[in-house]
Amino acid sequence: MSSMIQQYLDDLRGKRVAVIGIGVSNTPLIKMLVRAGVQVTACDKRDRADFGGQAEALESLGVTLRLGEDYLEGLDQDVIFRTPGLRPDVPQLLAARERGAVLTSEMEAFFEVCPCQMIGVTGSDGKTTTTTIIAGLLKAAGYTTYVGGNIGKPLLPDADGMEHGDVAVLELSSFQLMTMQRSPDIAVITNLAPNHLDVHTSMEEYVSAKENIYLHQEEEGLVVLNEDNEITRSFAAKAPGRVMCFSRKQELERGVYVKDGAIWVSDDNGKREVLPIEGILLPGVHNVENYMAAIAAVNGLVPDDVIREFAAAFQGVEHRIELVRTLRGVRYYNDSIASSPSRTAAGLRCFDQPVILIAGGYDKHIPFDTLGPEIVSHVKKLVLTGPTAGKIRAAVEGAPGYAPGRPAIVEVEDFDEAVAEANRDTVPGDVVILSPACASFDRFKNFMERGNAFKRIIHALD
Repeated sequence: MSSMIQQYLDDLRGKRVAVIGIGVSNTPLIKMLVRAGVQVTACDKRDRADFGGQAEALESLGVTLRLGEDYLEGLDQDVIFRTPGLRPDVPQLLAARERGAVLTSEMEAFFEVCPCQMIGVTGSDGKTTTTTIIAGLLKAAGYTTYVGGNIGKPLLPDADGMEHGDVAVLELSSFQLMTMQRSPDIAVITNLAPNHLDVHTSMEEYVSAKENIYLHQEEEGLVVLNEDNEITRSFAAKAPGRVMCFSRKQELERGVYVKDGAIWVSDDNGKREVLPIEGILLPGVHNVENYMAAIAAVNGLVPDDVIREFAAAFQGVEHRIELVRTLRGVRYYNDSIASSPSRTAAGLRCFDQPVILIAGGYDKHIPFDTLGPEIVSHVKKLVLTGPTAGKIRAAVEGAPGYAPGRPAIVEVEDFDEAVAEANRDTVPGDVVILSPACASFDRFKNFMERGNAFKRIIHALD
């Protein structure tokens, strides 16, 4: 075990630790702490019946469980690991900190003990694809690469096996970044637009959380910024380390840009063409931007020929404009990861024909006014479901160019019914796409469960 993770666990031994949230990211953490001899209390708002046999399995390891509505009451532990979805300023956590408790998270702990280079990716759109591209490029270039954060698996339990020359590639959400006091060696911010305003108190707080990905870098650190995004462009002046920008709209003296149908890099070694756009298998201009961000991050680490070979073969991320099936000439796409209006808009622009769109879901309190015109331009039939159905309909009907029936709008209550309605009266050549523009929490645990439900329904069609 690496000295850093060993020292970290040694420091926890003898202290009482609470882990809030018994989910995908924290369950491996709980087991690692127990194996290290740490006294752990696991807290979760769900009832015991919701865990099946998992509750008994954890108790058999010596874990104390605090479950149900009062799971945050009486937090008197020395160290508290916060689940990313829980704000750090809820009264119970504030009271615990006043009593002297240390508030941290699995990701914050990983940043303390990681022995290798870290590349972090955040943004409102494109995080997952950009993270996956960066990791894929590094693997193709021969690096031992670990992928985690908001995707993949928790990396803290893997820290003991990491070597100095390895690379950890992390997708980081605003929830993870809110309390971060460290930044990755290379930070990438794809773009910023309103998102998660159901949790963040304001757009300003959301942006401030995102900035933690680069504000704590050393002078040798690198931040990659989207020059075409007004918010991210403004970060360059505040960066403590090096800055590399990318732009699809203008040629940059230093950075990554599009010229003559290809992605170019301008750096200390001059200007060079790296990747022809026609050599990118993934459709859509947003994926051109994702590749630009990734190329800026790995510039000097991955040879250009490796980049070109990878781009020609990479088919994308599951649940991101994923072709599920072609049936009787109708193509069905799963874009469940599109949980914001800007993501859905980007997905719609990938198609050169009007599509049948399934949208709606959990309300994150993001306005849909920018999505309305995109739907009018790119959708021939709109099927809406979930709590946001009315808001999306209003945005479409209020958009310039809207006329009754263009697009046709149907609201249904049930998700299965929404898919059935989207499929009704399709003809060869049609495109049906699930691109909700909303989170999934009104009916599903996460966007993956929603996307898998969609795929099951589509595969059952005959």
